[in-house]
Amino acid sequence: MSQIGSDEANPSPAVHPLRRPQSIAGGVVGIGTDIIECERIERMLQRHGDTFLTRVYTAGEIDYCSGRKTGTQHYAGRWAAKEAVLKSLGTGWAHGIQWTEVEVVNQQGGKPNIVLSGKAKHISEQLGIQEIMISISHCRSYAVAYATAIAGE
Repeated sequence: MSQIGSDEANPSPAVHPLRRPQSIAGGVVGIGTDIIECERIERMLQRHGDTFLTRVYTAGEIDYCSGRKTGTQHYAGRWAAKEAVLKSLGTGWAHGIQWTEVEVVNQQGGKPNIVLSGKAKHISEQLGIQEIMISISHCRSYAVAYATAIAGE
């Protein structure tokens, strides 16, 4: 078996074979990434207030972000996550998917998880997607997210 970082003729004893985590046993269906300027979200919040918030974010996301000192950065991170998830499904915002059908929910330790509902959930089920892994990062200027859609076995 070929190993990353090894020479087939002289395999290093320090290199271990790659093991596929159980959660991706079915394989990658799609990937998506998005980046947004936090200032753009700040402008939307100032111009449209609650109308913007309730159109884009779930009540849980609003509670989470509004309770943070850097709330705008967290809103921007969730915006990027929603965009990245729909890119990983291969749909974008087509098929009547609503912003609130893609929700970012944090585990107790802070790790973000994706919860789908409505048409977004239906499409993911049609594609055989069992899990969408998400990574979100942000700073004062930008938020970025990367999503990987994983099929079941």
